[in-house]
Amino acid sequence: MNVLKKVYKAVSYDRDDEAIRFQILREMSPDERRIRFASLVDSEEDEAAYEPSRFMKFAGRFWDTFRKSPKERTYVQKLDLNILIYALLSFFIKTLDNSNVSNAFVSGMKEELNLYGQERNLFNTMLNIGTIVGLVPSQIILNRIRPSIWIPSCELVWSMLVMVMACAQGASLIYAIRFLLGVLESCAYPGFALVLGSWYRPDELAKRMTLYDAAWAIASMFSGYIQAGVHTSMNGLGGLSGWRWLFIIDGLIGIPIALLGYWSVADFPINSRVRWLSQLEKDFSVTRMESVGRKPPKKMTIRRFAHILKSWRPWGFIWPWVLFSVCDTTSYFNLWLKASNLYSVNQINLIPTGGYALGLVAAYVYSNLSDHMGTRWPFLMFAVFICFLGNLLLAIWEIPDGLKFFAFLCPNIGYPLWGLMLSWGAEVFQDDTEMRGLAPAMGSTVASAIQAWLPLLLFPTPKAPHYPVGYKVTVGLVGVEAIGVLHFLWQSKREARRKGKVFNKYGLAVAAEDADVMRLRDDENTHSLERLDSKKPSHEIHLSEKDDVVDNKKSAVVFSNDIKI
Repeated sequence: MNVLKKVYKAVSYDRDDEAIRFQILREMSPDERRIRFASLVDSEEDEAAYEPSRFMKFAGRFWDTFRKSPKERTYVQKLDLNILIYALLSFFIKTLDNSNVSNAFVSGMKEELNLYGQERNLFNTMLNIGTIVGLVPSQIILNRIRPSIWIPSCELVWSMLVMVMACAQGASLIYAIRFLLGVLESCAYPGFALVLGSWYRPDELAKRMTLYDAAWAIASMFSGYIQAGVHTSMNGLGGLSGWRWLFIIDGLIGIPIALLGYWSVADFPINSRVRWLSQLEKDFSVTRMESVGRKPPKKMTIRRFAHILKSWRPWGFIWPWVLFSVCDTTSYFNLWLKASNLYSVNQINLIPTGGYALGLVAAYVYSNLSDHMGTRWPFLMFAVFICFLGNLLLAIWEIPDGLKFFAFLCPNIGYPLWGLMLSWGAEVFQDDTEMRGLAPAMGSTVASAIQAWLPLLLFPTPKAPHYPVGYKVTVGLVGVEAIGVLHFLWQSKREARRKGKVFNKYGLAVAAEDADVMRLRDDENTHSLERLDSKKPSHEIHLSEKDDVVDNKKSAVVFSNDIKI
């Protein structure tokens, strides 16, 4: 029993210790913060004197760290090289392992295993059922077990299962493994969205969240390249078909990435144990995100979970999120290419990668402009319109092949919907860490439940590539999707007004009582916040002089490098 307690303590959190530590860091005055974190934050004089080179100015237009002052740039780059890079690699292998069945199906698996019915759709259905089973429980588990333990462990097991699919002699084994993959992979997407939203500020988040989401496009591209290469060079090697080698190679790619996760995943700023951050940097991370308005994690109870379900928040988020998934028609492009009888197997695998490349470009453009302008919903609406246009053209169907080719690419151009919505949700729900994980998990659960049966009705494989009903229904659903985005905007603003929240300097709504802690770099110790109600005059918060006096006794505790907070 003692052994189990020790194991649980090693993989879980100490909420009481976290609460004490957060309160101590939260109560630090601006002067205390500047002194404590002087090695991590450039002084006002150094920041004013800093003049980036022409290259840094140019590169800063594309990635924000280049335009940051030296000390801040070093800190954020450390986050990028560990948290972001691993998140990208994790989602890369997740998507690779999801999409390889589609590539294998058109590369010989269909003929070798005699799959001429609805098996292709049922493979995806079993994956979706597994995802339904695992999504919300996985997020609840992350409230008890650290992401640095749970996510890499799931990745390690699912990479091994992918290799087992190479042994399939029929559809039954693939059905079973796809279900297990869905259960295990369900931790990754909302889990990393939660972690990323806990470490990056609003002016940094959308680019990284959308880049994380765009790992789907990168993995889908590589799946096509890998399958094309495997089919050319390894088909028949060792008596195995090329599609079987695809599963083996995908699994071998995933195992070392999963092992890297035990080092790279940083959990949350308030309870991180990673070795690549010093204790000082961990404390700074807490105050950095607290200055934005992000709240630390709390223990999830039945009462709290019930309260979440009674609010508008999960349902307002789920509405557009579910339809983003239901209206995604990117996976049908290769079926049209194959049915045309104009392309070789390699071309069928490679041509759709052009759409994924367009998705990457669109993801960068949308997210960069969104971070720069400090707003999310206009870019979401534009992406929704592109998806609407593509499905409308495919619903018409009797159009020139060139225009039809463009229509199949449109869903890729509109793909950054998920990354932008995750960023927006992280900002609207920044006062509730668990909500930031549960909302996309619940949304993906509902989406997977619908996708488990709806494609069988709207996009039956025997009717490929022309789906006269499917694309018409999708056009109508995209319209409902747009209404959902506007509804989320209205509800978030309505809630902020009702609770009397104010805008902080990042344009995020925060509780008025929390406003006085958001002043880490305020050179005059005066911060003016604009009330959400534009009819009222701006609300100014002035700090009294006594708040700026550093208490020597308190400083001795907080500033000592020998004492861990």
